[in-house]
Amino acid sequence: MSVPDLRAELLDASVPIPRRFRALFALRSIGGDASVDALLDGLKDPSALFRHEVAFALGQMQATRAVPKLKEVLEDASDHSMVRHEAAEALGAIASDECAEALRTASEDECQVVRETALGSAKEKLSAGAAGAEGGDAANGDSPYMSVDPVPAASLSISMETLTRVLLDESADMWDRYGAMFALRNRGPAPDVAATLGAVLASSSSALLKHEVCYVLGQIQEKGAAARDALRQTLMDASEHPMVRHEAAEAIGSIAAADTESLLATYRADADRIVAESCEVALDIMASEMSGEFVPLQKAVEA
Repeated sequence: MSVPDLRAELLDASVPIPRRFRALFALRSIGGDASVDALLDGLKDPSALFRHEVAFALGQMQATRAVPKLKEVLEDASDHSMVRHEAAEALGAIASDECAEALRTASEDECQVVRETALGSAKEKLSAGAAGAEGGDAANGDSPYMSVDPVPAASLSISMETLTRVLLDESADMWDRYGAMFALRNRGPAPDVAATLGAVLASSSSALLKHEVCYVLGQIQEKGAAARDALRQTLMDASEHPMVRHEAAEAIGSIAAADTESLLATYRADADRIVAESCEVALDIMASEMSGEFVPLQKAVEA
């Protein structure tokens, strides 16, 4: 499909949300100003899930022309915290001076999720600048995943045991816990990493960390029972933050284990719109993973 056709599909509220997500993924992969402009119009959509995914895509594309609109979203206290969080991460990924200023302001926001995200994203910009001055972040190892992470992976010099301890430490700095998690993801093995991430889901009080844990579980696509059960319990917990349940649903879809399909079908009717729509998208991801024809967002080619 052409960019104009994808734009039309993206912005048509009568189109089923899985198809709109596919258009979103395609526009992100194609890149260019026309794709960015189409995605910016998507930020006007009434669906918080859709707006958050648009903000994520703009950040992964590192689209500088999106900065003014992403700042508006971040500064809008009436918007859903999940959308504002994703706008903050997108600004952190773009990492211009204008982004840094917006993140510094948001680091004092009343919303905990937004505040923690802005603090981490602002720190990432400083880290990226230091890494560039020192010749890059090769000491952290290359990531096998085609994503712009909100925090760089911790150094290869840190042992797996130490990384695990930091990730599980509720008193540790969130930046350090994220770095430990991405280092574990990159270094594997997947079954061991999934078991550790499952323990985080069961014990952490941070919605921000847990939502990123679910995202990473979807990236590594570990089909072991421990990973599936941790994600299943997270999705089923109605008291959990919707952005965590959302990521759990999409991770389940990405892992594509047949015994979880009925769970997604059940929660497609969840009372929380974010969760319900996430399960619709997750079922589409699962079907496509099983057929081998779909490229999930976290593996899409960056523009």
